[in-house]
Amino acid sequence: MKATVNGVALNYRIEGRGGAPWLTFSNSLATNMGMWDDQVAALKDDWRILRYDKRGHGGSDATSGDYPIEMLVADVIGLWDTLGIKRSHFVGLSIGGMTGFGLALGHADRLLSMCLCCTRADSPPEYNAAWPARLATAKEKGMAALVDSTLERWFSPGFRARDKAAMRRMGQMIETTSVPGYAGCAYALQNLPYLPRLGAIKTPTLCRGGSNDILLEGTRDAHRAIAGSIYVELGPAGHIANVEQPEQFTAAIAAFLGKHRA
Repeated sequence: MKATVNGVALNYRIEGRGGAPWLTFSNSLATNMGMWDDQVAALKDDWRILRYDKRGHGGSDATSGDYPIEMLVADVIGLWDTLGIKRSHFVGLSIGGMTGFGLALGHADRLLSMCLCCTRADSPPEYNAAWPARLATAKEKGMAALVDSTLERWFSPGFRARDKAAMRRMGQMIETTSVPGYAGCAYALQNLPYLPRLGAIKTPTLCRGGSNDILLEGTRDAHRAIAGSIYVELGPAGHIANVEQPEQFTAAIAAFLGKHRA
């Protein structure tokens, strides 16, 4: 289904048990809501689940120009408003987790809890250095040219060799992401303002890291900055840890959510 939010048509899906607390999933850059299939299958009997494609991804429309992270935060709030969701638990991975920081800092009254996975809250120079080449490749050759290198960053070598079906599925997500959507969200990734402010977060928070993730230290930094947050590290797991270690990932989320059910 689609809803027009902040001038863009966002693709979303609602599943799970009617009347149960809301649980919202927010995916990473260059993926779509299908990355959460394993988690939804395991949790839908206990939660009312919303998942969506951020602008420029999956079935959502792309808009031109840069996408500041606060634009992506506003899209979540707009979607919740459109669907009548007053409060929700929130699970976000990578840029989905970055969106979670913005929700907790600007809209804490809408959150029941949040799980922020394989993410970071700042954009240091060494992190930003890789983006110009990636964006140039996407704009000159299309997203297909980024599939192999992206999968190498996202998953450990053993998993890539073992689960070819997952690699095909994730590769298709990358290839079908729109270039404007990829470039727009890359702007958000390079301009993250949240790390100095994370001490103000009071929302119950679980920070999830992958032992081989390129953003592992960023996730640890966020955990250290958010008072009272819980840290769980999965291994072996790369950046898209919920796909590489679905059982570990889902079990930790289910345990955390169970403590904060409302």
